Amino acid sequence: MNDSTPPSPPAWLQKARSHWQHSGTRRPDFARTPGPGEESVWDYPRPPALVDDSREVVVRVHGVEIARTRRARRILETASPPTFYLPPEDVRRDLLIPAPGQSFCEWKGPASYWTVAVDDTRIESAAWTYPKPFGEFAGIAGWYAFYPGKVDCLVDGQQVRPQAGGFYGGWVTDEIIGPYKGEPGTGGW
Repeated sequence: MNDSTPPSPPAWLQKARSHWQHSGTRRPDFARTPGPGEESVWDYPRPPALVDDSREVVVRVHGVEIARTRRARRILETASPPTFYLPPEDVRRDLLIPAPGQSFCEWKGPASYWTVAVDDTRIESAAWTYPKPFGEFAGIAGWYAFYPGKVDCLVDGQQVRPQAGGFYGGWVTDEIIGPYKGEPGTGGW
């Protein structure tokens, strides 16, 4: 594999992926049924889908714009609100500082974190990227995702609500219905 080829998930991870109970093919009985204009997180696939989104996405801290784009990509995964990824060209990278620590997503691979620094305010690990995601997610390599519980995120002017649980970075807007992963008792989803 040369340096530009996205890595493939190791065999142990591919095996672990196959054990998920919910895959978006059948909505469980406890899931809400979507109405007109709504999306159920239980209809999202597993493995997740990468979908372009042309709505205006804005990220701010104390009124300072960190990002603005109409070229976002959403990750849609069973049981979770979408996570929005923004192209690096549309992000104020001069306001981002590498943060310590990493995490690992079974679908996307290892993530790196970023602290947002605006004037005297530092918001630790408020954003993350996948520098070298697994092949099926190469379309978000180096793109930025932000935690809506740490910074102000808007989609077409609508304030985004954060997914519960602290770790998850899903963006809850009015059209997204659940219940969602991250709430108490949802660890096995």
